[in-house]
Amino acid sequence: MTPWLRRSTSLLAISGLLSLSMPAAAQDIATAAALFEQGLADMQAGRYETGCKALAESERIDPQPGTLFTLASCEAQWGRTATAVARFKDYLARFDRLTPAEQARQRERPSLSKQEIERLAPRVPKLALSLPPGAPAGTVVTRDGISQGEAMLGLALPVDPGEHRISIQTPGGPLREQRITIAEGETKQLTLALTEAPAPAPPAPPLPSPQPAGPEPAGPDAPAGSGGRRTAMVVAGGLGAAGLVLGGITGALVLDKKGTIDEHCGSGIHAADPKACDTTGRDAGTSANSLATVSTIGFAVGLAGAGTALILYLTEPKAAAPSVSPSQRWITAGVLEAGPEGALFGARGRF
Repeated sequence: MTPWLRRSTSLLAISGLLSLSMPAAAQDIATAAALFEQGLADMQAGRYETGCKALAESERIDPQPGTLFTLASCEAQWGRTATAVARFKDYLARFDRLTPAEQARQRERPSLSKQEIERLAPRVPKLALSLPPGAPAGTVVTRDGISQGEAMLGLALPVDPGEHRISIQTPGGPLREQRITIAEGETKQLTLALTEAPAPAPPAPPLPSPQPAGPEPAGPDAPAGSGGRRTAMVVAGGLGAAGLVLGGITGALVLDKKGTIDEHCGSGIHAADPKACDTTGRDAGTSANSLATVSTIGFAVGLAGAGTALILYLTEPKAAAPSVSPSQRWITAGVLEAGPEGALFGARGRF
């Protein structure tokens, strides 16, 4: 092959490569320009998340000083102070590499970048991640998915405010992850744990509220309702005893009245009329009749009460009776007053 032909072939190859690369570069520039316009519109509308992401993609495809400055401004408005400060510093470093003519076209952007750095720097939070003593070699620590090298551990590094995802993994061990939140201007030190923290103990159950005092229970072995049955039995027995006492006393009074009647009636007064009585005899007879009625009623009530108490006692379920002191349960029955015209009786007690 002649030298001329070899030169022609080389020129054709170079021309072909240029023809293939130039349309691709033009297409990328057009894509970057479209992303820039969309990101700028979202930023001005307050949609900082989508706006900053579009501007960052435009800067990646076609790096331009103006795009980088606009991206830094978007991050600042979004509240990502650490990222914004880093973007403004990148812009100033790129500005220094421009030609005088290119720098002139940037106008006030360099001075605005310096002002924003001074304003935002004090608000940038810092986070220091540390491993505990004895952590095995090869332990991997990441922050928001970015590995933190050994030289980065223990240093208070600038981070954006808000929530961050921290993970730690020992060689061959499980991945443990936690989330922390840091505020603007805050500096936080965090020593990572190699093991799971113990679960907190369950809270103690609340103490039962005090119950109002009530009647004492019948006892562990007493059947339900035994207290009322015992009360009824004691009352019936007391009334029975009172009735029998009343019947006995009034019966004795009747006998006494009978002696008076025998003395003041019949032959002792009027022999001609054995049934005749003087005033004392007639009064004694009237009183005797009343006392006899009361005695009959008393014996009837006494027998009924005693019988009822006996039935209740015999039919009571056999169980351990609650211990009740005599001072807690007693009954007194008997005649309270008796005289020629009758008697007053009753029962009283405490159960």
